[in-house]
Amino acid sequence: MSEIDSKQYEINTEPYYESQGDEVALYEAAYAARLPVMVKGPTGCGKSRFIEYMAWKLKRPLITVACNEDMTASDLVGRYLLDANGTRWLDGPLTVAARIGAICYLDEIVEARQDTTVVIHPLTDHRRTLPLDKKGELIDAHPDFQMVISYNPGYQSLMKDLKQSTKQRFTGLDFDYPSAALESKIVQKETGIDQETAEKLVQIAESARNLKGHGLDEGISTRLLAYAANLMDNGIEAKAACRMALVRPITDDADIRETLDHAVDAIFG
Repeated sequence: MSEIDSKQYEINTEPYYESQGDEVALYEAAYAARLPVMVKGPTGCGKSRFIEYMAWKLKRPLITVACNEDMTASDLVGRYLLDANGTRWLDGPLTVAARIGAICYLDEIVEARQDTTVVIHPLTDHRRTLPLDKKGELIDAHPDFQMVISYNPGYQSLMKDLKQSTKQRFTGLDFDYPSAALESKIVQKETGIDQETAEKLVQIAESARNLKGHGLDEGISTRLLAYAANLMDNGIEAKAACRMALVRPITDDADIRETLDHAVDAIFG
């Protein structure tokens, strides 16, 4: 097998991240002990950005996998491929991470099938190994390897939840949307928009989040606030930008849309 260049997975520029509490110190302690970490929180609240920031801060390569229901165990660990010379083995992202000592981040892990996620179990206990059954190889994880997963508890169901046998292999960090003042600061920093406008966008988000469980499955994310600010920066009028970026993506319910449109009109005059 050819040598894997870990530099391609390094994050060389500091990702912008504003700490909400003691999550940075907690993660650093977990990494020092090489404990697996589970990051839970609503869509667009900064989970992935936090992992990117910690990988940069710890100077570790980061391999991210966006999980989906069609993902197989072979997609994670690797498979044999046919080429002109016969067959060759191609490592999957999980295997690459275990070999080079990267942080392997499985984003929205509940989207993956449960028979797929069990392949991570040997890497998340005292064994820290990854069996490649098709290849007949047992990989001892690099000393710097760490497993991280994320998911949104708001979408838990009997069909889409982690098994206890998986959950109890991880330490856990809860994330939520930032406080209004901090979220406004984040939107300003991310987009360059002025403070007053950023604060108004956050007010709209809070109005929507109050409807979660009362017609909305999920509130407006910090990510969508940045989208609205970007539209405004490109010449779109504030109310139109808010409807496009904040209201239309999150609901098709006419009554909820009307309620949120009224909130936009009230806040932006």
